[in-house]
Formats: sequence, structure tokens, C-alpha cells
Amino acid sequence: MLNQWILIGLLSVSTYVSRIIGVEIMAGREMNPTLRLYFNYVPIGIISALIIKQILVPSDGQLVISIPVLIGCLSTAISIKIINMFLPSVIIGAMIGLLTRYFLS
Repeated sequence: MLNQWILIGLLSVSTYVSRIIGVEIMAGREMNPTLRLYFNYVPIGIISALIIKQILVPSDGQLVISIPVLIGCLSTAISIKIINMFLPSVIIGAMIGLLTRYFLS
């Protein structure tokens, strides 16, 4: 559990540092489209890595899909598409994931 928090902390710091470096270095300059694309996709890549790490859980030397986490993530994504609000969608996804874990366990 501690390793996950260390990973989250390091990834958030690297995201923040990359954004700050980008702002400081590129302030007042025209940014290369490739560099702009990189800075736009760094947070998405980090969040995707964290989600995949939670969905694929090691068990007995194999990776197993955590159904409650997968259902929670999918319900969050569907909620965001329907209501276009981030925080309520995350709350909906977390509740559905918890209910799934409760009823499937």
C-alpha cells in the first residue's frame, strides 16, 4: 500500500515539475506542436497508468482483473459522458464500485 502512495506522489510531482518547467521555459514563446501535445498528454498518461495498476491486480503470480474497480471506472466514464461533471461522476463511480465489491464478495 505504501508503494502505491509513493508512486502517486512521484507521478504527481513529475507532472507538476514538467508543467512548471514548460511554463517557465516557454513563457512568451511559440510552442512547438509536438511539445504542446506532450504536455497535454502527460496527465492523461499518468492517470491511465494508475487506473490500470488498480484494475490489474497480481494474484498467485498472475494478473487478475478487479471487477469492482473495472465496473467503478466504467461507470465513472459513462457518468462523465452523460452529466459532464467530474466530481459527481467520480462519486457515482466510487459508489458503484463499492456496491459491486459488497455484492460480489
